[in-house]
Amino acid sequence: MSASAILPPAPAATAPLWAHSFTRRWHRAECVVVVAAYGLIATLLVLDVMGRELLGPIFKALDIKGATGLYGAQKASVYALVLASFCGIGIATATGSHLIPRVGFGWVPKAWGPHMDRLADLLTGLFMVGVAYYGYVFVASSMSTGLRAQAFNLPVWPFQIAIPLGFLSASVRYFFFAAYPALRPQPPEFQE
Repeated sequence: MSASAILPPAPAATAPLWAHSFTRRWHRAECVVVVAAYGLIATLLVLDVMGRELLGPIFKALDIKGATGLYGAQKASVYALVLASFCGIGIATATGSHLIPRVGFGWVPKAWGPHMDRLADLLTGLFMVGVAYYGYVFVASSMSTGLRAQAFNLPVWPFQIAIPLGFLSASVRYFFFAAYPALRPQPPEFQE
């Protein structure tokens, strides 16, 4: 009995146009958020350093007391970094640029590859949903305790919401890959 008699036909080589369009726009939106967050980080830190290194000596020479850096720049940069990092999970998934462990490669016949890829995408998506749930539990605990950000006296949960949303974004992508394998990014020629 051949493998084709046991397994259903291989997945279609194409995906619906709406799926391509949706995932492309989704990826673009995440990239815009990440670039904006890193742009904010760079701007805040440059202004902070310039304030300390340029204004500091001038204020000292004029015997003016007070802070010369940008107030809260480092804390705000950390919050922007959280946003960028967790959006990066979806970007890495969309581009296939995350690390892939080679454990288990070659354990099944090569003919099963497309079916195993779909199964792996489905299981990875479910795993990411689980991680997103625990991210949500973390954010909910911050909300319920009223945890506030130092230096700004703002609630931290709006910044932390990026954690479950980043994993949820990746999980939905994996479900798209399982449903429409043509959407999966091509792996690089080799991975280190």
